[in-house]
Amino acid sequence: MTLFDVIFKGNDAVYGLTEQAIDNAIAQYGEDKPVAFPDTAYSLPCYYAVTGTKVGNLGELKTALGVVKTLMTRNPRMNDAFMSGVATALCAEFIEVLKYIDGAAPYAEPCYGHLADAVIRELGVPLVTGDIPGVAVILGAAPTAEEGVALVKSYQAQGILVTLVGGIIDQCEELGYKTGANVRVIPLGKDVTAVIHVVSVAIRAALIFGNITPGDAAGLMKYTMERVPAFVNAFAPLDEVIVAAGAGAIALGFPVITNEETFRVPKSLIVQTDVSKFNATSLEARDIKLKITNIDIPVAFASAFEGEIIRRGDMQVEFDGSRVDCFELVHNKELSEVEDHKIEVIGPDLDEFEVGSKHSIGYIVEVAGKSMQADFEPVFERKFHSYLNCIEGLMHTGQRDMIRIRVSKDTFNAGFRAKHIGEVLYAKVKSEFAAVVDKCQVKVITDPEMCTKLRHELAIPMFDKRDERLTTLTDEGVDVYYSCIMCQAFSPSHVCVVTPERLGLCGAVSWLDAKATNELDPQGPCQVITKEKVIDERIGEYEDVNEAVRKFSQGALEDVSLYSIIEKPMTSCGCFECICGIEPLSNGVCIANREYAGMTPIGMTFSELASMTGGGVQTPGFMGHGKHFISSKKFMKAEGGIARIVWMPKDLKDQVAERLNESAKELYGIDNFVDMIADETVVTEDPEALLAFLTEKGHPALEMEPMM
Repeated sequence: MTLFDVIFKGNDAVYGLTEQAIDNAIAQYGEDKPVAFPDTAYSLPCYYAVTGTKVGNLGELKTALGVVKTLMTRNPRMNDAFMSGVATALCAEFIEVLKYIDGAAPYAEPCYGHLADAVIRELGVPLVTGDIPGVAVILGAAPTAEEGVALVKSYQAQGILVTLVGGIIDQCEELGYKTGANVRVIPLGKDVTAVIHVVSVAIRAALIFGNITPGDAAGLMKYTMERVPAFVNAFAPLDEVIVAAGAGAIALGFPVITNEETFRVPKSLIVQTDVSKFNATSLEARDIKLKITNIDIPVAFASAFEGEIIRRGDMQVEFDGSRVDCFELVHNKELSEVEDHKIEVIGPDLDEFEVGSKHSIGYIVEVAGKSMQADFEPVFERKFHSYLNCIEGLMHTGQRDMIRIRVSKDTFNAGFRAKHIGEVLYAKVKSEFAAVVDKCQVKVITDPEMCTKLRHELAIPMFDKRDERLTTLTDEGVDVYYSCIMCQAFSPSHVCVVTPERLGLCGAVSWLDAKATNELDPQGPCQVITKEKVIDERIGEYEDVNEAVRKFSQGALEDVSLYSIIEKPMTSCGCFECICGIEPLSNGVCIANREYAGMTPIGMTFSELASMTGGGVQTPGFMGHGKHFISSKKFMKAEGGIARIVWMPKDLKDQVAERLNESAKELYGIDNFVDMIADETVVTEDPEALLAFLTEKGHPALEMEPMM
């Protein structure tokens, strides 16, 4: 048999199973039975992306299968093989979506199955920044469980997102290897059709970030090939179905590496009989470049561990700023005052504490450099959360003097001690901020009396001084803004304009962050934008800002406003923390955050709102933004500002309440403005009920000029 014969045979087999499954479902439920994956705006994302048609019920699914049949041509050419691979993938999607009929939950721990749109948006920023340098799809069972787990761990230690299908899941369970989205090792399902759930991630990335038009199959495949750094590791034995599914992966630009002596296709189907070399072979095939930082610690260090949770029973020791004095601080010093790579532990080490006990900790990273500025101190500090969470078996939450750190028993037993916190902070600060940091030394303080003294006499006064500085930073008070095009790796036409009062829509880039990024890398993603040529102060439009946006979007955008949701709004890439949209009946706007999965009074979920707001296009009436922008005095200033906010999820309200109330009091003289804003405990999707609530509360939006 030729490779074409194998692919066609596998495609035919999956098609037959799919046809039978759909016919059985129609016989049981009828053609009008709704069918779609949960928590996505795209119904069946892969079919929608390839054809431009949304499937809503079983009858339409049957029709869609007929469309898939047209892809199954049988000429012995590569294009026919690729299209049969795509057809196989679409059939797998049909089989999988049938498992979700009637709101069923077909997957149980450890398997995830379908991943929500919100998960893909969360992956956007780390994929853009390279914290997730690639996506591995591991299919089947390794020759031994030890070899399989070693491969998974090797990718995880490099920060690569790992997805598992089939026997490798059982092998990880057999050896007790920790999996889950929080450690970026995601078991999808035991059946081979579950591989479609990672294909769906890649395809939705094209729709969410790339502004790929559904139905543009050629544009879709070009996008996934060039911008989604995925690859497949398929263990022997390979049957016809796996080979056919592999053809679909290759069509999307994802090379397949296998240990089975089979057909070879240069750069696409690669035979590597030594499983221990899968990692190196895969990275080379996908041309993935890793950021290498040598850190002298006894456990792994990778972004894959950022979401790791350390339970109390697994904890060796805890430092908790909500109970005792703790703090983390960056302090700019003179060059003569800093001894490079000096790590000092002041107080007892971790092996001197009782198991499970709670203690004080403070760490001061003292930096010096000819180009170092005090404004960079909080920028460095915000990175500490990410740095420390990258340590295998260490969990960090909070910032400033409200931090909590847990060290697991396994990490402690591996030899991790207090000095290693200093080693990580030193290595990351020196590598990431080499342009401004010439010397760096770290003091790790566990002596409780000294922690208390330094927290109150050094740290808190510095924090207060910075806060005073930040509150005085206004858009009018600075001479320049900054561009941010980090997300163009996935959203080619999107440009953020970052100002003191409007941070990046991902919530991760403030004006000071952008300033520091520009200082560190003058040719990098954050460029200076002057603001001297005002066109319309009301909506925040500048001629020089427009010129910059035209340049950085390669002509895709002509002009933007900074303060309007209706007139020339800023574009969104897709990794926004929140989406704001007009609700006409109440004359206001509703805001949904990524974590909120329910319906909104606009009549759309977050995923549905996001599907029309991302991709680097201007969408009047809708706006992606960061959480902290909600309380800004520049939020929708052109339309009346924060007084227009009529609804947001309760969890989001709680997060922004203090600052939002302060802004409302200053701008409008309103006390406890947040209490006037409805949430899902009052109304989810009924605009009339929302209007009744707002009327009862005397919400100011009801008295404002019509928005439309």
